[in-house]
Amino acid sequence: MMRSFIADLHVHSVLSPCGDLLMTPQNIINRSLELGLDMIAITDHNSAENIGVALELAKDTPLTIIPGMEVETVEEIHLICLFDTLDQVLLWQEKVYNSLPDFKNNEEIFGPQLLTDQSDEYMDRVDKLLLTATSLSINDVIKEVRSIGGIAIPSHVDKPNYSIISNLGFIPPDLDAAIFEISSKAKISKVIDKFNTIDNYSFISNSDAHYLQDIKRSMKLYMKAPKVKEVELALKGVNGRNAEIM
Repeated sequence: MMRSFIADLHVHSVLSPCGDLLMTPQNIINRSLELGLDMIAITDHNSAENIGVALELAKDTPLTIIPGMEVETVEEIHLICLFDTLDQVLLWQEKVYNSLPDFKNNEEIFGPQLLTDQSDEYMDRVDKLLLTATSLSINDVIKEVRSIGGIAIPSHVDKPNYSIISNLGFIPPDLDAAIFEISSKAKISKVIDKFNTIDNYSFISNSDAHYLQDIKRSMKLYMKAPKVKEVELALKGVNGRNAEIM
């Protein structure tokens, strides 16, 4: 049986150096429940180290946490990567960590990269700089994420930086992607009018929240279950499933 799920599948925690210090997993969960969200994805830059805590904190609530990450490719393009399990996202994290340059984070320039515990207290920090490009190409990311069982979606394609259109200037004809994310305030019709080469793709919109007040009811997904494959099928409108930007 299918039902509607209200979702926001692009949210950053305090692990992202650009995330607000109030973006702890428990605060994100509380805010999402206040908004009536059924599912969210926590998608920190090049890391998933706060996902395990978030899954544990949300397990007795009606909120589904989708394990995710926003990865930066060698072309400096961002993609949100979504998985169904903690094991999958941690396997992906290992590949991403191995592809990051060995730079140490400078908190005064980029901000702290904080890990939290079950009490939602800061307990540690990631020393390796996360806010930088990996050595993975966009095709590498899409292929590797799919091999683990997830999906990779080019982020905020209408933005003037860190997007596939701004950084490449075109959509590669061999790109194995059917879904693009547009930024939270963008309208599909205006994006297509501006970038007329993307009118054959499906679109998702998320908050890309770095502050609690930015989390929002972004998508209504009509599908069978809060699973990544179902999200992909809903966005493509397969077998009665559908998706609506709110």
